[in-house]
Amino acid sequence: MITRQAPATTEGRTIYKRPALLTNTTSYCPGCGHGIVHRLLAEVLEELGVGGRTLLVGSVGCSVFAYDYLRLDAIESPHGRAAAVATGVKRYRPDRVVFTYQGDGDLAAIGTAEIVHAAARGERFTTIFVNNGIYGMTGGQMAPTTLLGQRTTSSPTGRDPLLMGYPIRITEMLAQLPGVTYAARGSVADASQIGKLKAMIRRACMVQIEGGGFSLVEALSNCPVGWGMTPQESIEHLKGPVVEAYPLGVIVDRGAAAAGSAPAVPEA
Repeated sequence: MITRQAPATTEGRTIYKRPALLTNTTSYCPGCGHGIVHRLLAEVLEELGVGGRTLLVGSVGCSVFAYDYLRLDAIESPHGRAAAVATGVKRYRPDRVVFTYQGDGDLAAIGTAEIVHAAARGERFTTIFVNNGIYGMTGGQMAPTTLLGQRTTSSPTGRDPLLMGYPIRITEMLAQLPGVTYAARGSVADASQIGKLKAMIRRACMVQIEGGGFSLVEALSNCPVGWGMTPQESIEHLKGPVVEAYPLGVIVDRGAAAAGSAPAVPEA
């Protein structure tokens, strides 16, 4: 807990404390951004007062540890299938606040079909998509979101579009679907961006609480070990080339008003 010393006539004022939904320990690599996203989720769910009725659907990858650090009911899904599991959970228990927590390898590669069709159907859950542009847990292989020219264990000379294709902007792709009520991309690069990312997560959760369709927040994160950088170097890389490839901001916000009927087709 952090307190600020107030004038002698008043007591100290608490400006930050660890959310009750967040545990103390972490096993993430030094400098990893997953812990920041965990904290933001815990803060938002606690502030909204929905922690007791929230259910986390975990995925496979570094994101799998989310249920170790968030004091929430959780279900583990097979690799890439979190959106399918969340669909079943939310339809069976519409009173629950349901969200998936997925990395880019899990969501944008192995689970592409599941996330695309859940979004197309306008499933009423929220996806937190942590994009660090690499398969972090399994040794640093190239992912669908790996930048052009980026070296990984499976692209040792750099990602060549002629051989390996181009990075996928998965959030923009999903945002075109009328079943998506809200889609945004934030970053963990600095305090200002972290604050904006929290606002995006809060908005996505509110869309679900208010009965809206599918909501998605992409969190650009760093992977110092997988990128072969120091934590500070990885932050600078995140602020520069990564954001250039994946622009920040709200991509679509159709509001919750259309939740009761088929979503309108967006204008051309």
